[in-house]
Amino acid sequence: EALNIDRASADYMGMLATVMNALSLQSALENCGVPTRVQTAIEMKEVAEPYIRRRCMRHLEKGRVVIFGAGTGNPFFTTDTCAALRAAEIGANCLLKATKVDGVYNDHPV
Repeated sequence: EALNIDRASADYMGMLATVMNALSLQSALENCGVPTRVQTAIEMKEVAEPYIRRRCMRHLEKGRVVIFGAGTGNPFFTTDTCAALRAAEIGANCLLKATKVDGVYNDHPV
């Protein structure tokens, strides 16, 4: 039976899932010696910093990888939209999008 969750609640649930993904990526990168910070659009100071553009820029200047979570913090906007927004805000040279990938390759998969 369907849960009948309203769209806004479902979007917030999705935002929380992106924070879990961000924390997982942070752990993987930190285990490889890469300094990171997770910033989120929804305040959850126990696990991540709030997204503040100027703070993000300082982290980047110090050589840290900044991982964004929780989309824009607003329902009805895709996380892809947020990725493009954040990339524009920080002047990123590229945006890497990995949706529905079955792994990371070091050669062309035949």
